[in-house]
Amino acid sequence: MAGNGDTLLKVEHLTMRFGGLVAVDDLSFEARQGEITALIGPNGAGKTTVFNCITGFYKPSEGRIGLRHGDSAVWNRLDALTDSGQRSYADATGGLFLLERMPDYQVTQKARVARTFQNIRLFSGMTVLENLMVAQHNRLMLASGYTLLGIFGVPSYTKAAQAAVERARHWLDRTGLTDRADDPAGDLPYGAQRRLEIARAMCTDPVLLCLDEPAAGLNPHESHELNELLLSIRDREGISILLIEHDMSVVMQISDHIVVLDYGVKISDGAPDAVRNDPKVIAAYLGVADEEVEDVHAEVGL
Repeated sequence: MAGNGDTLLKVEHLTMRFGGLVAVDDLSFEARQGEITALIGPNGAGKTTVFNCITGFYKPSEGRIGLRHGDSAVWNRLDALTDSGQRSYADATGGLFLLERMPDYQVTQKARVARTFQNIRLFSGMTVLENLMVAQHNRLMLASGYTLLGIFGVPSYTKAAQAAVERARHWLDRTGLTDRADDPAGDLPYGAQRRLEIARAMCTDPVLLCLDEPAAGLNPHESHELNELLLSIRDREGISILLIEHDMSVVMQISDHIVVLDYGVKISDGAPDAVRNDPKVIAAYLGVADEEVEDVHAEVGL
């Protein structure tokens, strides 16, 4: 079940240059509320650079990246927010954030964008449960008055700590890791570590979950488990997911919307069936010119 179609993320005219290299060139696309949007393309297409711009690791050379909380009517404030020079706007109905103006920690804490990486980045020496509690560190520190309230056992901190444990237990259950809660994260099988990373990201209560090649290195059974988990996050939590993935079986099975990059330029943007049959996409993946696609189709029997 896809979302309601309201735009959650707007990427407008995004350009990222590294010296004379243009890694992303005038990219615009939208991700909608409660949907899975896949960002795909051949190696070197600029996908991870786009992720790094959205999550605050890079500051774009040009462009605007807007993220909405709450009522979609808040988009009417986008131009005024841009002209104001501020990073965010909030009222009783929702909030608006310009991610290109925010440092990475504010993108996570205030804009509530969570991210996983292509290379697993768990605290391998900590237990599975401790990894999920660490993800809630900022919330617990705030509730503790930065340790003082926690030391004296103030009820507000105790309540926050209990809520953090319950949230961790919830995601242990959702990812099938309850039986491994007390095991070191580094002892988990590879596929379980991937699920733990997603659980840890979800413990931060994101509105947008960014996943960088979550199916990398997974066998078919593990890929199926991943698909089921991501679909449940979309359908049960209503969370929007932005996904980079090379496994086309994963992309085509779970995505509501696909954006295709090639050499930093958007070459296709639409529903999975439309993208699958787009000659420019076929040419990019096969490494041939557009006019040669029909010949290649004939040769391989497509």
